Amino acid sequence: MRLGLVFAEVGSGLRRNVSMVISVVLVTFISLTFVGTAMLMQLQIGQMKGYWYDRAQVAVYLCTEISSEPNCAQQAATEEQIASVKQQLDGETLKPYIKDFYFEDHEQAFKNFKEQFKDSSVSDLVTPDILSETYWLNLKNPDQSDVIIDSLTNQPGVEEVVDQRTYLEPIFAILNAASYSAIGIAALMLVAAVLLIATTIRLSAFSRRRELGIMRLVGASNRFIQTPFVLEGVIAALVGSLLAGGAVVLLVKFFVQGYLADQLTGTAFIGMDAAAAVVPVLLVGGALLAAIASSVAIRRYLRV
Repeated sequence: MRLGLVFAEVGSGLRRNVSMVISVVLVTFISLTFVGTAMLMQLQIGQMKGYWYDRAQVAVYLCTEISSEPNCAQQAATEEQIASVKQQLDGETLKPYIKDFYFEDHEQAFKNFKEQFKDSSVSDLVTPDILSETYWLNLKNPDQSDVIIDSLTNQPGVEEVVDQRTYLEPIFAILNAASYSAIGIAALMLVAAVLLIATTIRLSAFSRRRELGIMRLVGASNRFIQTPFVLEGVIAALVGSLLAGGAVVLLVKFFVQGYLADQLTGTAFIGMDAAAAVVPVLLVGGALLAAIASSVAIRRYLRV
């Protein structure tokens, strides 16, 4: 196969359909940017789960005078009950599951509350005695929190045992929903890109149908006829893929690492290594989709 002739045909096809090629580039760029964003979101969700789930604590809230739980009967936990809970946490049954724990009394709980809600008027209505004293537990394996909850829930003086991961699950559910929405939009855009590539190739082939007929009559192979059209689609899609890859890199560098990391210093965010993993997928995926769409579109012109 003469490469010079093939690339000459590719250049001719791209020049004849400049507007359609630009449309393919833009649609590919937009669709693959959505794909890349969805992939980054899944990577970020996975990293946040690993980061926060490992740090999520189990809170053993003790009864206060305003506790309405049947186990409390509006009576604050006594010193004996508090000591009993500590003894159980130190016992041989629960000790294998607990990495460490500490006790937060009324004054420390009040101090933490004031710091957390310092800009809210509700902080003026709260007194130390209505805030629960709490044992905060760090587990060796956060997935085994049910053992702690089942063991301490009905313990005298215990109002409630809460795994903090239950607070995180709705947040991750929202993030997953946003990620799946991006995937759905990306899928629709990819379908549009494939159809547009196929249409562009058909128009290019139709404009050169006489040339294709002559080439088949003189014995040109299907591969020789097909290759320029496939390359046209691949080149247009690759340009869009490169733009999408650049958008992904800029998104991670300036928005995730530059803005979010500064605003939310207590959260682990993905870095440029995530972008480096996503960009090749976009390039290869864009090229493959274009090659398949172009090959299918040109088949009808391979016979005279």
